[in-house]
Amino acid sequence: MVVIRDLYNVRPRPADGAPTPLTDEEERRYRAVLFSELGNEIADRGWARYPAYTPEERRRLFDVAHRLTAHWGQRVLVAVEDPCRVRLHLAGHEAPPLS
Repeated sequence: MVVIRDLYNVRPRPADGAPTPLTDEEERRYRAVLFSELGNEIADRGWARYPAYTPEERRRLFDVAHRLTAHWGQRVLVAVEDPCRVRLHLAGHEAPPLS
């Protein structure tokens, strides 16, 4: 006798060493956390640095900057500092140099 079971929330595994993509719900929640956390840091200091190792992570941070701009009515700029880090800042608020 063969029993067939329905599998929910099962995704194919990526190739070895490749990151697992986020589900739509995980992506939405992660962007909400970035919006809140980076928004608080930018509001306090005028700038924030955050790691971005992949093009998807960079796109996510650019989207967060656009959402913060729309929310505050003040432009949040994005600058790529190095291959692994992005800086978000308000105009006129520059971050100190990297150590």
